[in-house]
Amino acid sequence: MAVVLPFADTDRATRALVDHFQRGFPLLSRPFREIGVQLGLAEADVLGRIDTLSRSGAVSRVGAIVRPHAAGYSTLAAVAALPEDIEAVADTINAFAGVNHNYEREHAYNLWFVVTGRDRPAVETVLAGIEHATGLPVLNLPLEKSYHIDLGFSLFGESATKPVSRPLTGRADDEDRRLLGALERGLPLVPRPFAGIAEALGLTEGAVIARLDSLLARGIVTRFGVIVRHRAFGYAANAMAVWDIAEAAVDAVAEGFAATPGVTLCYRRPRRLPAWRYNLFTMVHGRDRASALSVIAGLERAGGSAVAARDVLFSLRCFKQRGAVFSADREAAE
Repeated sequence: MAVVLPFADTDRATRALVDHFQRGFPLLSRPFREIGVQLGLAEADVLGRIDTLSRSGAVSRVGAIVRPHAAGYSTLAAVAALPEDIEAVADTINAFAGVNHNYEREHAYNLWFVVTGRDRPAVETVLAGIEHATGLPVLNLPLEKSYHIDLGFSLFGESATKPVSRPLTGRADDEDRRLLGALERGLPLVPRPFAGIAEALGLTEGAVIARLDSLLARGIVTRFGVIVRHRAFGYAANAMAVWDIAEAAVDAVAEGFAATPGVTLCYRRPRRLPAWRYNLFTMVHGRDRASALSVIAGLERAGGSAVAARDVLFSLRCFKQRGAVFSADREAAE
């Protein structure tokens, strides 16, 4: 569980480190030295600050965010557990290979989790296993279209514009997946982190850096940098707003939502009638419920008559949060 780090407990240099290097991490032999140059810190000081944030739980790793379906297959799923059973059901779900995130949210569907696998049949096998083990029907909501994928927003400053993701220009091959597997726990916090990754893979340091740069250029990795846990920095209101949008209008509405400050994710997913009427998902991270709800109210106004209905699911507890797993040995061990 992350330790809450109030704004006052982080100095200017640490705030700049977190805000500026959630993306744009230097792909160099000694990246932490380059970060230090930009921030006016010694290399050892940069490493020490990231290590402190990691040990506190505020930073999960320095690593890659992989675009959905670019190096495998994934889906968002949910079950409706009895309140008195929710912890036991969460533990059962978390024991399955490929479950990356698992949150309790305020809704009849109260456990929401992400399953990632090499392909769609592998993911569907996991979902079937979860249904059998829990005795609960699984709501399966695979990604249909993404409009905005970026949880790397400024935590302490003001961003004038949202970053634009590179388009996806191909899927990961086996060598890409080998590198992603080696990076899934994050970079080692040492002066030359790519050298150790290269040695483990039987490659040169330069080859590892070049392939990672290629993954970013091809849009397979959407960003590489400091991966934070937002709640630790005071963003306690994590809201998933779901929308029933007329099919003819969903793309236009979603593009508008995606460009709105405060919206950190925007996806289209299928309806599952009669249980689930919503086809557009947005994530909003706020310091409190009022600020998150203010953003959502603005979206509702902007959507106008195209919005047939909406609901807001605030997260209550995080039962699991990690990056996607690409290495079989790690999955087998967890």
